[in-house]
Parts: sequence; structure tokens; C-alpha cells
Amino acid sequence: MSSTLPNSPLTTYVLNTGDGVPGARMALSLHRLDSLLVIWNLVTVGTTDEDGRCPGLITTKAFTPGMYKMRFETGQYWESLGQNSFYPYVEIVFTITNPNERFHLPLLLSRFSYSTYRGS
Repeated sequence: MSSTLPNSPLTTYVLNTGDGVPGARMALSLHRLDSLLVIWNLVTVGTTDEDGRCPGLITTKAFTPGMYKMRFETGQYWESLGQNSFYPYVEIVFTITNPNERFHLPLLLSRFSYSTYRGS
């Protein structure tokens, strides 16, 4: 699976707010909840580029209404910088009701905190 699918309705950006730089080379994965089996199915995996972006994670055709989870491997990221952190990973769960819209899911990250919001 590719992390650079064209025209993806879902994008992300990671910002290392502690150092004021993009969160480059962070592994992440996108999952969709199977509400009948109550399990998370892996949709795709990716890695942020040098600008902290992973521009496309899912095709428009595959992006259907439902509950999704994006998992960021923050512990590995901090370890690669020779630092430790409180959170080994960050999972952001969100619901898509209108897949015809575009969604941007930024992660603002330091070693001991994080925040996110829905962008467009």
C-alpha cells in the first residue's frame, strides 16, 4: 500500500512542537472499524516525509462512512531522535459521515503531550 495516493480525501501532518520542526519519518497506520465484528481492520500504512506530511492514505473510492483510527508510532519517532517520551503511540479515533468532504488530521506533538484537530 502506498502513502502517496493521489487525490486522497484524508491527509495528515505531524509537528514536533517541542523542537519546532516537522515530525519527519514517523510511521503511522490507518484502520477502519468493522462494527459487526467490533475489530479494527488495517486500511494502509505510511511514513511521514521530511515535511512531516503523509499526503494520501486512502482512495476516494475506499473512503466510506464509518469510524476510523489513525495510529502514530510516536515512541519509535522519539527513540530515533535519541529521546524518550511518555506516549509510545498516539491513536486518534474519528467518525466520517460524509466521505465526499476532505479531511486533514494534524498531530501536534511533544515528548510529553499531544493535541489534534480536524482541518480541511
